[in-house]
Amino acid sequence: MKRLFAIAVLLAGAAAPAVTQAQDYGRPVFGAGRGDQDQAREGVRSGRQAPLSRVLAMIGARYPGRHLNTTMGDAGGRPAYFVQWQLENGRVVVFMVDAESGQIVGRQGG
Repeated sequence: MKRLFAIAVLLAGAAAPAVTQAQDYGRPVFGAGRGDQDQAREGVRSGRQAPLSRVLAMIGARYPGRHLNTTMGDAGGRPAYFVQWQLENGRVVVFMVDAESGQIVGRQGG
């Protein structure tokens, strides 16, 4: 029984790096991890970050389409929202938005 447990632990440890590497599929991974929502809520509550609803409204006014996903991350040492947005023509754009000012600081795709 102990031997089976030891083998299971070794296999789990050996498989973890492969799973981590496979999840990004060679693309840049945006976002800081599981604490994104808590970090964002605290930032908005304390006045350090723009609310995501305001950011999405601003993007929607400039670029008609729909919101697909958002993650938190870092852009040049500052907190940032990475907003995945589908334009009306079907193309997908990732907007990098400075979380403190709420301004778009970059975009990828589209």
